[in-house]
Amino acid sequence: MAPNFVMSYNKLMLFTKARVDFLEYLEIEQNRSQKTIRNYDHYLTRLTDFAGDIKVSDVDPDLIRQWRLWLNRLGTNDSDELQKNTQNYHLIALRSFLKFCAKRDIPALPADKVELAKTVRKQVTFLSPEELERLFAQPDITTLPGLRDRAILELLFSSGLRVSELVGLDREHINLKRREFMVRGKGQKDRPIFISPEAAEWIQAYIDKRTDNVKPLFARYSGRKTVDNSGNTHRLTARSVQRMVAKYALLAGITKHVSPHTLRHSFATDLLMNGADLRSVQALLGHSNISTTQIYTHVTDPHLKSVHEQFHHKKD
Repeated sequence: MAPNFVMSYNKLMLFTKARVDFLEYLEIEQNRSQKTIRNYDHYLTRLTDFAGDIKVSDVDPDLIRQWRLWLNRLGTNDSDELQKNTQNYHLIALRSFLKFCAKRDIPALPADKVELAKTVRKQVTFLSPEELERLFAQPDITTLPGLRDRAILELLFSSGLRVSELVGLDREHINLKRREFMVRGKGQKDRPIFISPEAAEWIQAYIDKRTDNVKPLFARYSGRKTVDNSGNTHRLTARSVQRMVAKYALLAGITKHVSPHTLRHSFATDLLMNGADLRSVQALLGHSNISTTQIYTHVTDPHLKSVHEQFHHKKD
């Protein structure tokens, strides 16, 4: 195809066609997860829902401004307005799409012209040692489900795993003797996971009590059991773990909202309060950007105050 013809063809490129090419690029060349691809497809489809199947070159600052206003008023089942963080997900997807267009010589708005909405940083919720102790004491460890739940709570706090990473674990993935294993997190990135002796002991106790040979490390024991093509009992879902953690937090008398991510926050906070550096915590959490890890720095303010009082030079 002649260069001039390609240039003319690209100028006429419709957004929907370019979006499909972009999603294939994410899958084949970027090796992004199917969940990420579905999310990007959803966010970019919202632009054609608003503007129709326009040409890529028609996506200009004025159109984006109008789209943002439309998104802001879109609303959800829980709110009359779409949250600013959710609006930003749409804009991040558009930025990535525009960068792809630039690589393919498709005339498009420069990605850096798309500014994200300013958001208020949420306060990090974490549990104190006393709250963790009460939480861990709630499962009935005389039963197999209770023993499983105790192992899950211990593992979440000990490792900093995301709940999606935890429920995806198979027995063969985890090495309890070495107390370390690899997990594939966001962006298909592998990172090492280390666990405490206590967590390893609870997981081993749970495994020892099991009489099945199914692959998932954490299996579901209530409701209808379904078996997939591999013969695996249906693994525990992320939503089930979220409900389980919330239930035990309520039983423990913890008034704050507690989720599996609260235990991940507690893991990071515990590391920082005990002297870990931010870069190491970033690696252990699997954050691609240090700015994501910096949400925890304000949590250590009381610790910094004690350091200041202990080590700052005082005049006699």
